[in-house]
Amino acid sequence: MTWNFLHTFLYAFVALLVIVDPPGTAVVFAAMTPNDTPAERASQARRACIVAAIVLMVFGLAGANLLEALGIGLPAMRIGGGALLFLTAAEMVTDRHALRSTDTERQAAVQSKDIAIFPLAIPLIAGPGAMTTMVIMHSHAGDNALLLVAVEAAVLATILVTLVALLSARFLARVMGETGASVAGRVLGVLLAALAVQITLDGVHAAFGLK
Repeated sequence: MTWNFLHTFLYAFVALLVIVDPPGTAVVFAAMTPNDTPAERASQARRACIVAAIVLMVFGLAGANLLEALGIGLPAMRIGGGALLFLTAAEMVTDRHALRSTDTERQAAVQSKDIAIFPLAIPLIAGPGAMTTMVIMHSHAGDNALLLVAVEAAVLATILVTLVALLSARFLARVMGETGASVAGRVLGVLLAALAVQITLDGVHAAFGLK
């Protein structure tokens, strides 16, 4: 039982960590808040992480019921979710982020004084890829309360790492620079692509009863 909990936690934590990409998000955050004081950046980072955590946890808990209401089976969700994650991975590798935020959204964020909710919490942290992953992780956990706790714990751990990265955004931006952030994003994109393919294969196997 302990091993199942640990395995589920690590699987969900790594998946979410790769998708959210805390260092890359922190660099973007630093670029969006060039004139903010340290106190203002810290306040926005904390509020963004709280909102993102609530969104992901609620979406994970309610996502399966929503799918059931729409008549969508879990295999279809895994296949579709895997495809969406693969697109996210492709954008990370090619350094394009249309699924996480558009040029218009990023421009609006620069002009806005407070970016905690939009676009930092949504869609930079709690984006389509992270939401999809939550539904898939919950489908894996099923009705097992212990595994569901493991998934939610993974969300909180991911958000904590993201918060630390956001609070250190200026430092990370100086150390990594655009080149470092780009390299890290591409490496994580490759890992996410492999994860997306595995999720899709699991969906195909479940749909066609393959072993």
